[in-house]
Amino acid sequence: MTPKLPLPADADLPEEIRTALAALPPLNVFRMVAALPASFRPFLELGGSLLAGAEIDPRTREIAILRVAHVTGAAYEWAQHVQLGRAVGVSEAEVEALAGDAAAAALDPDSALACRAAEEISRDVRLSDEALELLIDRWGEKGAAELILCVSYYNMVSRFLESTRVPIEDAELLGGDSPAQLADRGRSASS
Repeated sequence: MTPKLPLPADADLPEEIRTALAALPPLNVFRMVAALPASFRPFLELGGSLLAGAEIDPRTREIAILRVAHVTGAAYEWAQHVQLGRAVGVSEAEVEALAGDAAAAALDPDSALACRAAEEISRDVRLSDEALELLIDRWGEKGAAELILCVSYYNMVSRFLESTRVPIEDAELLGGDSPAQLADRGRSASS
């Protein structure tokens, strides 16, 4: 039998965490992080701030997150962000390209650059000087920092999900929510 960390039951969680979970989509990622009450709200707040970031458009951001999921082999992250990507206009052809080895060739220039950054950070940890310069040229210093933090955060999330072996839900539970709507729900749950 493959070891895994169990998802906590409601009875194992403090009331304020159960209340916060009730305001969120019933995703296993939230339940697993809820097992760490001191980290739960900060996790939601940082994730929400990145999903609703002002510097990078939602479609480009979801493309970067999907590339992180592919490069890190994070099936759970992939399954959830395909749903979020579709909600902001990521096409099926782009999803298919992001699951392959030469994704950037099938993407528009902004998406290809975000994809490159996601690949380099996920694979090499440090973004190349050339890629950093391109990010700054395209999105400015704040935009470059936002994309780098987003990619870095989702690298952390992918490693947490895969290492704890969080199971993918049997159904798509985001119901067409956009990343901004999910961020709003996360902010509401964390207040």
